[in-house]
Amino acid sequence: MQKLTELTQFWHNRNARFRRSIKIIFALGLLGVTVRSLPYLAPIRASDIAQTEQAITFTDRNALRLGTILTQNQDRTAVVPLDRVSPHFIQAIIAAEDKRYDQNGALDGQAIARAILEALQAGEIVSGASTITMQLARMLEPAPRTLPNKVREVWMAWRLVAGMNKAEILHAYINRLPMGGNVYGVEAASRTYFGLPASELTLAHASLLAAIPNDPNQYNPNYNWRSLKNRQRYVLQRMVEDGYITATQADRAHAEEIQLLLPDRGILAAPHFLFWLANQLPDDISHLQTTLDRPLQEFVQAQVQHVVSALAPYNVHHAAALVIHNPTGEVLAYVGSPNYFADAQLGRNDGVQALRQPGSTLKPFLYQLALEKNAVAPHTILADVPTYYAIPGAKLYSPVDFSEKFLGPVRVRVALANSLNVPAVRVLERVGVATFLLRLQELGFHSLTESPEHYGLGLALGSGEVSLWELARAYVTIARQGERIALSVTDGGKEGEIPSPDSPHSLASPADWALITDMLSDRHARAQAFGVDSVLSLPFPAAVKTGTSSDFRDTWTVGFTRDYTVATWVGNFSGDRMKKVSGVRGAAPLWNRIMLHLHQDREPAAFPPPENMVQRPICATTGLKPTEECSSVVLEYFAPEDLTAYNQEAEFTLSDDYNEWLSRHNPPNFASDALKIVVPQNDDYFIRDRTQDNPRLQLKLAAIPETPVEWWIVGRQGKQRLAITESSDSIFWPLTVGEWTLEVKSGNRSDRVTFQVQPTESLPARRGFSAIEESTNTESP
Repeated sequence: MQKLTELTQFWHNRNARFRRSIKIIFALGLLGVTVRSLPYLAPIRASDIAQTEQAITFTDRNALRLGTILTQNQDRTAVVPLDRVSPHFIQAIIAAEDKRYDQNGALDGQAIARAILEALQAGEIVSGASTITMQLARMLEPAPRTLPNKVREVWMAWRLVAGMNKAEILHAYINRLPMGGNVYGVEAASRTYFGLPASELTLAHASLLAAIPNDPNQYNPNYNWRSLKNRQRYVLQRMVEDGYITATQADRAHAEEIQLLLPDRGILAAPHFLFWLANQLPDDISHLQTTLDRPLQEFVQAQVQHVVSALAPYNVHHAAALVIHNPTGEVLAYVGSPNYFADAQLGRNDGVQALRQPGSTLKPFLYQLALEKNAVAPHTILADVPTYYAIPGAKLYSPVDFSEKFLGPVRVRVALANSLNVPAVRVLERVGVATFLLRLQELGFHSLTESPEHYGLGLALGSGEVSLWELARAYVTIARQGERIALSVTDGGKEGEIPSPDSPHSLASPADWALITDMLSDRHARAQAFGVDSVLSLPFPAAVKTGTSSDFRDTWTVGFTRDYTVATWVGNFSGDRMKKVSGVRGAAPLWNRIMLHLHQDREPAAFPPPENMVQRPICATTGLKPTEECSSVVLEYFAPEDLTAYNQEAEFTLSDDYNEWLSRHNPPNFASDALKIVVPQNDDYFIRDRTQDNPRLQLKLAAIPETPVEWWIVGRQGKQRLAITESSDSIFWPLTVGEWTLEVKSGNRSDRVTFQVQPTESLPARRGFSAIEESTNTESP
């Protein structure tokens, strides 16, 4: 019995300890839940829900208004105190949404009873019972209308009532009201639809605005005017019933004609710029003076629309433009599309910031880098001739120009000014793709993030994607002779100034940049591709470069004077091809109009010549000191260290790179320079098709010599003379399988090449004309 008693006592004590443990655990758990729930139990005060993301009023450099009520998420919002809101609106919104607002707490008992009774009688929900406080709670934490969410809404309304007075709740409410589209708050709505501050709303205006929040989509003034007028009648009737106005006043207000602003009138100018800038601003800015010039902005916008309209038959639908003041880096005009508000035409796309292939507009930076690295000199002769590049896993790459012609030996100046592709690719070979890519990134082309192997030699022709903003910023560097400057979009020292991460510094000797400027402003140097008097030629000094991406998808023109840089783009946001519209035909006319407008009152100063360089006459086709045989003499810049070589007599000879070009053109200037075989070339392989009867190969010289030519063929059977010609540069030879050497002699000059002819069955692994499929890359000026 004693043992039973001890056992019972043991279990009693153990259970007691267990119960105490459970109580402690429960208490701790309740404390944890309470601590975590404190934020949801505390009253909500006005400071807790203060609106920090609100409207920003933008002005131009002269304080002219550009637009207001724009937030970073592109909603139109403005916060105003109650004393700056028309009493008509206060009365109208209370009458329409919560007639017993001054007497109610978080809930309206009468409205709830009425809503339940009407629902029981109709078998469905007929009317709601939400107070203004409950609606504010829903605005603060939007959620689907379910029973649990309704409970949370009521609880938040109680917290609002516990922490705020009636005026504070009403203030928070009217500044958050959904007013159609992306417009929020009475001030934003008043300015957007009527162009008035909320303090100046008449009874007619106020009752219309008070009608919208009940169903912002159904009662949007821009799209459902008749429905809105019906709802206005309801609001006015409620105001009459509550004693705010008389029936006569209500009828008069309903009959009053209201002039609505066009949908875009909340923004007077530069919508793309304003939205782009707003996304970079802190939340506490309500007014910002920008560097834009509104009259200039409006002019550029009009020209963008005019150019696109003129080019519409050629499947051109979009354009963009940027104007920058070179001495300060201030952005004066920023047009992202013909019409921001034309949603069906993709108007909200920003052509200034969009990434597109830039065509030839990167070439000036390549040539400047080549000058800096001594890969070329101003008088260097480059070969604009058929050139082929083997690309693993792809077709043979052969860059050509828009004209599909080759000019042969050309100066650097002519190659750049005429936007010749082959010389640019050859220069990039000398400089190196990685080196050029690094320079472009130093210039601010941050969108070029891929590896050098990704871009390859096509980088010289615009194989990467850049923005008009990046291009304009880089051309400002040329205009400033290599001195970089951060672009500015806000008035210096004023509220909202955005510091740029790009600190100004010089990239290289100003002389190299001045040389590039001189080449880009030389209308005679670009005459081969554009003519002397094209839209690129202005009645004052201006440097300019055009570009066209592959398949005519983008056209660009970027140029500058001492004062301004203007960058333009014309194309399609969809990526559709234009109908043979090149840079000089698409973007250049827009550039021309803007440049002429900028300088209509004052002609810009001339560009400074390259420092520490002198001009000397050279032969245009050789780059050497002119001789009697030279038919075209031009002036070109020389560095002092290059003058010694210039003064020495030198003979210019064409390398084998020119053979194919010579065979096509027979240029008279090179007729007597050398005896040269251009077809075939050394190590050529030809395939003899057995299905053809007596196939023949044309053996061709670069030009017709002044003395007779002996043609010899050497094979396994020995040496055989084929012909002697006096007035012809070619003969035909029966295509015969074997290894051959072709020799030609004229006076004391000679030339020889070796080649092979293979039968169809034994296709060679090396280059064979019949076996290679060629591709081309056409990039227009």
